[in-house]
Amino acid sequence: MQVFDNHNNNIFNLLSEGVSEGIIVVNTKQIITATNSSTEQMFGYDKNELIGKHLDTLIPKRYLKNHGHHVENFVKKSEKRQMGHGRDLHGIRKNGEEFAVEAGLNPFELFGSTYIMALVIDITERKTRERELSHWARIFDESLNEIYVFDAESYHFTNVNKEAQRNIGYSMEELETMTPVDIKPELNKSEFKNLIAPLLNGQKQKLKFETIHGRKDGSTYPVEVHLQPSAVGDKNAFVAIILDITERKNYTQKLEKTVEERTKQLREALIKEKELNELKTRFLSLVSHEFKTPLSAILTSVTLLGKYNLTEQQEKRDKHVTTIRNKVKYLDTILNDFLSVERLESGKVNYKIEDFPLSKIVNEVIYNANMLLKNGQRIQYPEIIDDLLITFDEKTLELVLSNLIHNAIKYSPEDSTINILIEEDNDKLWLKIVDQGIGIPKSDQKHIFNRYFRAENAVLTQGTGIGLNIAKQHLENLGAALDFSSEVNKGSTFIVKIPKKLNTQ
Repeated sequence: MQVFDNHNNNIFNLLSEGVSEGIIVVNTKQIITATNSSTEQMFGYDKNELIGKHLDTLIPKRYLKNHGHHVENFVKKSEKRQMGHGRDLHGIRKNGEEFAVEAGLNPFELFGSTYIMALVIDITERKTRERELSHWARIFDESLNEIYVFDAESYHFTNVNKEAQRNIGYSMEELETMTPVDIKPELNKSEFKNLIAPLLNGQKQKLKFETIHGRKDGSTYPVEVHLQPSAVGDKNAFVAIILDITERKNYTQKLEKTVEERTKQLREALIKEKELNELKTRFLSLVSHEFKTPLSAILTSVTLLGKYNLTEQQEKRDKHVTTIRNKVKYLDTILNDFLSVERLESGKVNYKIEDFPLSKIVNEVIYNANMLLKNGQRIQYPEIIDDLLITFDEKTLELVLSNLIHNAIKYSPEDSTINILIEEDNDKLWLKIVDQGIGIPKSDQKHIFNRYFRAENAVLTQGTGIGLNIAKQHLENLGAALDFSSEVNKGSTFIVKIPKKLNTQ
């Protein structure tokens, strides 16, 4: 050991080299005046290489900011103490490697000068063990399985992790006064001793069994116990890892329930598939019939047109031209309905919400409908709508009103009136189409908005059965609604309900 001067050099060397801890002596300016070989080996320096260097040489730069201030305070108080006061201390080796240290400081006077002697210990291994212990303690406490530790003689619990406390309902303070028997309502102390006897006599290293645990609230739950001997300090103990097997115990019941549910879903899927196949069959039949009839009429009219080539036969030619025009318009309507279905199903419908006079749409729909009226039929125009503005999708409203009025004409007798009524309040607008037609049978009313459905008293009347379905879907997409009331042989009333403030999101 190189001392601050030559006095008593041999004594210091003898004392310092006899200890395994590092010894560093600095003056009040924190200049190193003496070290021992343990210090030099610990920090990686050659013999006497540290003499005359500032103490900062052995301290990582990130800790230097407050270090000088701490040393000055220590010198002023001039008292022996442990350095750091609970803070982690670090040194730095010559090669730049940082490591954890523990240091005790002791000021002393020698030849009229003040010195500080530091006893330094490399605690890298201790810190590593502490971290490992902290890691395992955290795993123990944060495990999702229940873990119980209890004394091998008294059986009292010595440690129980958080998950076990949560599930069992007892606090650690309460559990410290309890034993495993207290939470196992199916076992008494004698039975428990017999159960763990193979562990006590060394016949087995581990036990695995199922039992019941009782919670503080009186409820119970099935568990699987993995029990093995251990030690806490110099005392024998047992560690029990507990698996809550409530789900496993209920597995059969859940499996049966799942099978039942899957069977039900499969049955429903088969029914839907059957309905879909029936729907496809109905659709093909419908398309075949609805296209064949107007096409046949068109073909007949075209054939007859070729025969009426005289001037005085103009009236007959006009009649067939009108027939062709009406049948083509009907086919166009059917195709538009089918395209609407496709767009609705694919979500490709784009709506344009704007303000427009209600009279504009009503006038256009009635004008086109007048050409379809039967003998003596008439449409009663709604009163006082000239100044009524509506916020909606114009094309959608035209499609809906056209469909409802055309149906009213189709299913009403000659010499009947179709009324269009308009009502409103602060929130809604009601458009009512009232006819005096054949009505809808009560048994069919729940299906009236189903696609391709035709009421039993309407199957002989031309139609696709998709108009009402399309109208309802369009309205609901825009936050509106379509409802109806009907009585056989007295007529039907279809009601379009449009909110004045639309949710256009």
